[in-house]
Amino acid sequence: MSNTIENNENIKSCIILCGGQSRRMGQDKGSMIIQDKPMIKHILSTLNNHIDEAIIVLNDQSRVDKYNKFINSEDYDYTITFLEDKIKNKGPMPGIMTGLGEIKSEYALILPCDSPYVSENYIKTIFSQIDPDYQAIVPYHDEDNKLKTSEPLHSIYKKDIIYEIEELLNEDILHIKGLIEKIDTKFVLIDNKKIEKKEFRNLNRPEDI
Repeated sequence: MSNTIENNENIKSCIILCGGQSRRMGQDKGSMIIQDKPMIKHILSTLNNHIDEAIIVLNDQSRVDKYNKFINSEDYDYTITFLEDKIKNKGPMPGIMTGLGEIKSEYALILPCDSPYVSENYIKTIFSQIDPDYQAIVPYHDEDNKLKTSEPLHSIYKKDIIYEIEELLNEDILHIKGLIEKIDTKFVLIDNKKIEKKEFRNLNRPEDI
């Protein structure tokens, strides 16, 4: 897609995290072939007609170059930007920070590259939950323990939390649930009606495929 995003009103952004080292899988997950195409392409296709821009955050320049070769932005109706993670091998929070620093909207949906089962319905549902009174929209599984059963890597975050992420990283607090405790978070129940549990299935090991 070659259209330029001119302002941030009503823009929908998505940050896809591909900066992990994939130790358990033994190879780069986003580029793994699942059902005849790279895993990340399942997510990119699902995002069609639902977002205006995708920021793909990758571990290093060699991976940026690799993904540039097999992802053709003309196949999608939104802009695609490839970024190298500013802080490497520190988990997902630096990737979120890197992506939030580049989005043209106020909020972004975060998705990991190893969740090919995310549906169009999920994308529409989670975006519909954006509330200007909150800095994060986080789905969870169990009413009795929202934080423990939350899904912070399938959540929406506001751009203005970059400072909070930097503070946590400076304190070497890398667990993302530490972030959603620190900011104003709206929790959304996963009830298999509007949001289905299968949406959050990750492919971490060869036997998961």
